Amino acid sequence: MPAAARQSPVFRFAPSPNGPLHLGHALSAFLNRDMAAATNGHLLLRIEDIDLMRCTPEFERAILDDLSWLGIAYERPVRRQSEHFDTYADALERLRAMDLVYPAFMTRGEVKAHVAAYEAKTGETWPRDPDGSPLYPPLDRQRSASACAALMAAGTRHAWRLDMDRAAPLAGNGLAWSETGDGETGRLAAEPRRWGDVVLSRSDAPSSYHLSVTIDDALQGVTHVVRGLDLFHATSVHRLLQALLGLPEPVYHHHRLILGPDGRKLSKSLDDTGLAILRENGASAADIRRLVGL
Repeated sequence: MPAAARQSPVFRFAPSPNGPLHLGHALSAFLNRDMAAATNGHLLLRIEDIDLMRCTPEFERAILDDLSWLGIAYERPVRRQSEHFDTYADALERLRAMDLVYPAFMTRGEVKAHVAAYEAKTGETWPRDPDGSPLYPPLDRQRSASACAALMAAGTRHAWRLDMDRAAPLAGNGLAWSETGDGETGRLAAEPRRWGDVVLSRSDAPSSYHLSVTIDDALQGVTHVVRGLDLFHATSVHRLLQALLGLPEPVYHHHRLILGPDGRKLSKSLDDTGLAILRENGASAADIRRLVGL
């Protein structure tokens, strides 16, 4: 059903096919299904496969098998991000035309060395984003247009980053989102500056998570984004992109995480919590609901 034709709430479950689903994915899938059913809404499935190196058809088939076993029904067609790179490129071009993005040439190693040198020289800690990664240094943002053009003409690999100093003020002081999840709730202030100049596209991935999910949610008419608390702070970036591109604002619900034995969120490498392994060991879909606390 086209997004414009939907009048009731729209939810989406959006896994990446870069490994097997685990209990954390099951919690998210169940919550999306349950909330859609409770509101007489729609549930969509989106395959977030912009990482062409790690995402595989085999993992996608496994995701579909797991969802079928769990009894998670969703509307067709399934949206695959790898089929919509042109759409993300168009959005990036709009931001480029607004002079809000710039080519960034520093490698991860160069960023690490720059940060280490700064901290050794000053004794101060380089600013980090909410995930703990160092903010991107301002060197490329300060590079002249002619210097950038020369590097690009020479074939230097680069990403496209959002110029946060230019972009954030355009959204105004009231940028916020409505949150109904397991942490803070209510109308929450967005703080995109905490992320620095986020990547929107890179040479080995035609789009970034931030850009593609923002565009997809708008195009699919998603009204309620239900996902893990690990993505809570990323909502600030998504709200900024929505404001810059004139896209609608969904309601957000960030749910609790299922933690592993080490107290950290589950990884796709933890076989003991993989849905396929649990199924092979005799677990039922009802068992999985109990295991995730539903």
